[in-house]
Amino acid sequence: MTDTTDTTGTTGTTAPTRIAFSPCPNDTFVFDAWAHGRVPGASALDVTFADIDITNGVAERREDAYELLKVSYAVLPYVLDDYALLPCGGALGRGCGPLVLTREPGVDLSDKRVAVPSETSTAYLLFRLWAADVVPGGGVGEIVVMPFHEIMPAVRDGKIDAGLVIHEARFTYQDYGLHKLADMGEHWEATTGLPIPLGAIIARRSLGAEKLRGYADAVRTSVRMAWEDPEASRPYVMAHAQEMDPAVADQHIGLYVNEFTADLGEDGYAAIRGLLTRAAAEGLVPALAPDALAFP
Repeated sequence: MTDTTDTTGTTGTTAPTRIAFSPCPNDTFVFDAWAHGRVPGASALDVTFADIDITNGVAERREDAYELLKVSYAVLPYVLDDYALLPCGGALGRGCGPLVLTREPGVDLSDKRVAVPSETSTAYLLFRLWAADVVPGGGVGEIVVMPFHEIMPAVRDGKIDAGLVIHEARFTYQDYGLHKLADMGEHWEATTGLPIPLGAIIARRSLGAEKLRGYADAVRTSVRMAWEDPEASRPYVMAHAQEMDPAVADQHIGLYVNEFTADLGEDGYAAIRGLLTRAAAEGLVPALAPDALAFP
């Protein structure tokens, strides 16, 4: 959907660090200080806004257009030979999982068409694990990939039977007259006790350990600066929030930017390993190497 570049902070003699992430409020909140040159000692940041499905594809194709990418945790098993997972900057938490929405309550999905934002997203991986446990036969009638902002109108208008939604749709789906059939995050937390992994920041391993550690330091500082002065990030957040209500943008940030954004910590890494190990056991993704998540 989005493929625009923000060159704020890219002046100077050193080549800027190129990054692609979504225009969603959590990402712009996290990277505002770094993107605008307020992180001491950090390189300039050259930002491209792109949907997660696009950045997942960039990572899977090993394109060299970016040093840093925001991707779905679901693609990590396919890309960690070439990219390292940063221990910060991503989206992982509790009570923040994707939802399955329908026009009527209690719909049986076993013969229905379900719209999803991407077949490489963590949301879809969580959906498949949920369906394996809950949907008769473990599957649905048909999966249709659709940009996430089109899913709720399509369900409302009867073009699709159900939709898997993410982000701020948690706060707005009732405006479309829709019903929550299931919460993928609730199912995940109830069956594992772990937080919900959604989006990750990765960096090209070929850049070397020193540079990767510098990126992680810059991300952590940018997050902390955003928390210390939330109003400083508001113009950047709202400029890219696609006409979102400011109150919804604040809810979005409050839900997706948390202690795991500053540092994954033991629980964060356990959640990622738990998701990808279970998915591998179901044959949904390749198995991870034992040290695949280790940061240099």
